[in-house]
Amino acid sequence: MAEPRVQPEADLSGKWASVTLLAVCEVLAMALWFSALAVLPALRLEYGLSDLQASLISSSVSAGFVAGTLTSAVLGLADRFDPRRFFMVSALNAAAANLSILWVDPASRAVPVLRFAVGACMAGVYPVEMKMASTWARADMGLLVGLLVGALTLGSASPHLIGALGGIDWRFTLAASSGLAALSSVLILLFRLGPNLGRPSFALKPWRKKSLRLANLGYFGHMWELYAMWAWIGLFLNASFALRPDGGRAAFYAKLITFAVIGMGAIGSLLGGLFADRLGRTTLTMGAMALSGVCALIVGFLFGGNPWLVAALCLVWGLAVVADSAQFSASVKELSDPALIGTMVTVQTCAGFLLTMFTIHMIPPLTEALGWEYAFAFLAAGPFLGVLAMARLRGHPDAVKLAIGNR
Repeated sequence: MAEPRVQPEADLSGKWASVTLLAVCEVLAMALWFSALAVLPALRLEYGLSDLQASLISSSVSAGFVAGTLTSAVLGLADRFDPRRFFMVSALNAAAANLSILWVDPASRAVPVLRFAVGACMAGVYPVEMKMASTWARADMGLLVGLLVGALTLGSASPHLIGALGGIDWRFTLAASSGLAALSSVLILLFRLGPNLGRPSFALKPWRKKSLRLANLGYFGHMWELYAMWAWIGLFLNASFALRPDGGRAAFYAKLITFAVIGMGAIGSLLGGLFADRLGRTTLTMGAMALSGVCALIVGFLFGGNPWLVAALCLVWGLAVVADSAQFSASVKELSDPALIGTMVTVQTCAGFLLTMFTIHMIPPLTEALGWEYAFAFLAAGPFLGVLAMARLRGHPDAVKLAIGNR
């Protein structure tokens, strides 16, 4: 098997140029993740999709990601091959699968199948980029990972911005996101690996070590909330704005605000990375999860109310719900054997996204039974339990490894 070649220089020259390029590639590639979700309102209007069909389109990409990350983790793919070429092949295949939706009936079973393929291929993008970023890390792991999660957030939000542009057909959104991902597969070959790339090993032991287990449990609490919020916040805003007397342009404003809400996560990730590297990983994650959990509890009570107030709270939620995301990955990297970072992050994301499949499907029946006023409140359980897990990690002896001693 081919082993990645690492540049012999051990200095950090070119570090930020490489990391910036990596972030750009992630923005471009992650446009695929929510491309189908961004056009879901148009598809429902044009093809009369049911709630079940809409949920399958939303969750199939997560199911594919789980399958892809599980395969990658078992085979140690993230640590076995040159990560740049692994990324390139994965992004190209994901782009092809997403583009293929244009040639099938949007109401057919082929769409969830193709979205499953997109998710499976994305297992070679996000976790692999995390490994590539770690090759440049010194005392700034939180900032580097925060930058990448911010890029992921912007990439995930971008289809909503494309869809908000007046007069653009839903087919253009899918084609544009596929083209951006294909571009990322070319640009990634220009990335230069840093000096910290360890030799590969393929053992799977993320839950044998208590500190790693606690970090993963905190991450699961975070993931319980995150993707369900991202998946349904657009429909929540659309339904809320439509109840207002001036609700004629509800769809346009909902798309615009949804882009802003998800995009706020980029700011949250960067601020979270800066804060966590200086004042502590567990401090940041507990604070962010507590704030996002409170937002989940109260946002429903504003449903149908003043659009400015609804948007403002959702923007705060969008900032807080992602501010901690990078720090779980950073914690796993700092607590793991350097040679296992790629596999450990892949295992973490695999389990986390498996959890999101349940919560994404949970929201529609809750909305039907209880209304939007209470549906999101059930997401608050995850971050509150995550706070408890990170509090326990804070008291663990291994916590001194986090952020150079900043627990």
